[in-house]
Amino acid sequence: MDLPITDLVVFVVYMTAIIAFGVSFSFRKRTPKDYTTGGGRLPSWAIGMSIFATFVSSISFLALPGNAYLSNWNGFVFSLSIPIAAWVAVKYFVPLYRKIKSESAYYYLETRFGPWARTYASICYLLTQLARMGAILYLLALPMNALFGWDISTIIISTGVSVIIYAMLGGIEAVVWTDAIQGIVLIAGALVCVSVVLFSMPEGPQQVIKVANEANKFSLGSFDFDFTSSTFWMILVYGLFINLQNFGIDQSYVQRYLSAKNEREAVRSTWFGSLLYIPVSLLFFFIGTALFSYYQVYPELLPEDLKVGASADKVFPYFIVTGLPKGITGLLIASIFAAGMSTVSTSVNSSATVLLSDFYKKYINKSASDKQAMGVLFLTSFVMGGASIVVGLAFNGVSSALDAWWALSSIFSGGILGLFLLGLIAKHVSGKMAGIGVLVGVLAISWMSLSPWLLTGTGMEDYQNTLHTNLTIVLGTVTIFVVGFVASNLVFLKLKTEEK
Repeated sequence: MDLPITDLVVFVVYMTAIIAFGVSFSFRKRTPKDYTTGGGRLPSWAIGMSIFATFVSSISFLALPGNAYLSNWNGFVFSLSIPIAAWVAVKYFVPLYRKIKSESAYYYLETRFGPWARTYASICYLLTQLARMGAILYLLALPMNALFGWDISTIIISTGVSVIIYAMLGGIEAVVWTDAIQGIVLIAGALVCVSVVLFSMPEGPQQVIKVANEANKFSLGSFDFDFTSSTFWMILVYGLFINLQNFGIDQSYVQRYLSAKNEREAVRSTWFGSLLYIPVSLLFFFIGTALFSYYQVYPELLPEDLKVGASADKVFPYFIVTGLPKGITGLLIASIFAAGMSTVSTSVNSSATVLLSDFYKKYINKSASDKQAMGVLFLTSFVMGGASIVVGLAFNGVSSALDAWWALSSIFSGGILGLFLLGLIAKHVSGKMAGIGVLVGVLAISWMSLSPWLLTGTGMEDYQNTLHTNLTIVLGTVTIFVVGFVASNLVFLKLKTEEK
């Protein structure tokens, strides 16, 4: 499929401008602090838009419509937990990070439980970011595959290389400001898509609602208290824990809290970015549902290979290419591309910060100069970007990138939210007792993740995990907290008894 000259011009101009804007920040004289936190001088509205854009990226813009097209609005329940998570973050976590003034989110764990806790959390974070970047690179490849028929693997590799250059040169200031621009463009693009679909229906916009309602597309899922499948309650509980992790202990967000001018600005940006995501995610789910109705009415417009469930993530990109007015297609594809690149660059930047602070300065060179630190930031950005390309290639062929990302993020989280909560709530828990909690938590996570494969065909199927994969983060978090808390209290009671 050839791209009309109008769309091609829009695409090239927009992408060139965004990349040039991001790279322009590299010409400023910067210290490692400028590179990782923007020197603590960024405005709250820009940080808030950046938090929102980090949530959206290409995962939301492409995977949420694909998820709604394939099933229903069950995934939207995830967004309903965001206000609770945001409240906890602004109440406890934002003041904590502003107070300790470390560029690493995981420095706090060292102050509470020792160096092992910081290293464990950092490794879990890096694994989660690799999964996230891989999912985004894969989803970025879908529109171009639908547009030109280019090989998805080739697109992932070429895009990944471009992102590495962008992330290495831009720093956090470039990430925040480009995110702010992308957030505005993405919302506008989504509204245009919805409008085109609604007013393309032969019986008018109401036909979208009618067709979708008949297919039960607006369902939020079963309200049974069943945690073995994607029920309303399972997604709500999962969303609460994963969003607490996002807003409370994710390095990408912590760096934004530190980029604000003061604590009040950091709190304001957190509320703005988190609450904005709720109606926008609803808009994305509606796009997927509207596309379902659209292609039910016009089935001849959808190729046969996109009518199977495994291709749900490709339906929206196909509509962008074939169903939008000239010029809008190029702008929307460019904005999706640039937003995804900005989000990946965020993960690359935050991962490089963790590697510098929690590994290089901690174990290799404690008195590194600014020049050495900048060199490490550039090198680790390159390494993490390259690794993300490999993960992106592994995503190729999954039936739902959203479900795959949710499952991986749940597993790789390692229950570190439980370790943070243990440190904040249970002040008397020692590092040794927290370590016991982590050990048991890792065993629980391993059982949740591996038992369905390892025990199948062994006669021990009764011992397999039957809970939904997404609950891995829930079980890991709760196990670490409860075991660490109980172990500490048992030791405390034993000591009291011996004193008597």
